[in-house]
Amino acid sequence: MAITAAQVKELREMTGAGMMDAKKALTENDGDMDAAVDWLRTKGLAKAAKKSGRTAAEGLVAVNVEGNTGVAVEVNAETDFVAKNADFQSMVRDIADKAVTVDSVDALATADMGGKTVQDAITDKIATIGENMSLRRMAKIEGETIATYVHNAAADNMGQIGVLVAMTGSNEAFGRQVAMHIAASNPAALSEAELDASVVEKEKQVQMDIARESGKPEQVIEKMIEGRMKKFLAEVTLLGQAFVVDPDKTVAQAAADAGVEITGYVRLAVGEGIEKEKEDFAAEVAKAAQG
Repeated sequence: MAITAAQVKELREMTGAGMMDAKKALTENDGDMDAAVDWLRTKGLAKAAKKSGRTAAEGLVAVNVEGNTGVAVEVNAETDFVAKNADFQSMVRDIADKAVTVDSVDALATADMGGKTVQDAITDKIATIGENMSLRRMAKIEGETIATYVHNAAADNMGQIGVLVAMTGSNEAFGRQVAMHIAASNPAALSEAELDASVVEKEKQVQMDIARESGKPEQVIEKMIEGRMKKFLAEVTLLGQAFVVDPDKTVAQAAADAGVEITGYVRLAVGEGIEKEKEDFAAEVAKAAQG
């Protein structure tokens, strides 16, 4: 029988399921609303959809390297307890394996993983584990050698921060040191050439405003700004930063001494940029008491 838009809307409002899932449920059950609701619950789709509005800012970042290609993937959940769940970790590992074969997070979401899409696999896991989850982002890098580091590891190659470093040469021990440096210092870009021009301009304007407050003449201010911007660029670019292993050297100098050239990097941290919901303890208890 033909399924109407009104039926789909009604089922979505009843279950919180997605439009395509609601339409499929009605089609599979000849428009029977009750049967469609049961079908969605059986598939775990109604349960998953109802959780989709909850903030997922925890989870894991997984890194994976195959040959000259490295990838980092962030999969979020609502609590850090899920990051310790073996089923969740297994799914994230499978997603990271699949990520090497695609070029964007959208392509990853629709990629086949064991007979279903990655997104469908996540939806199934929402239903079984009971928390909202999301495939948030991925980053890919290529290089002659790819070094990795995972901070606060929950399992092999996955944790709270994942770093990939692309470089020439085969000094993987040095590459890992650089990856650890990146995890700690979180540089804004590899070099001045790759730094967002708007970031540089904004900092320059701030420094000029500060300098002008001193009442010094413009020609003096220009010299002050030159020095301050040089310091700023050294602090925010990887190659200009003091190397954590040997602070007397910049990362660029340390790389030259190690006989390598750093050509790129990726750093993903779980939940960065996500605004987390906050509740005070009293509100949390009251909410729990209300069921």
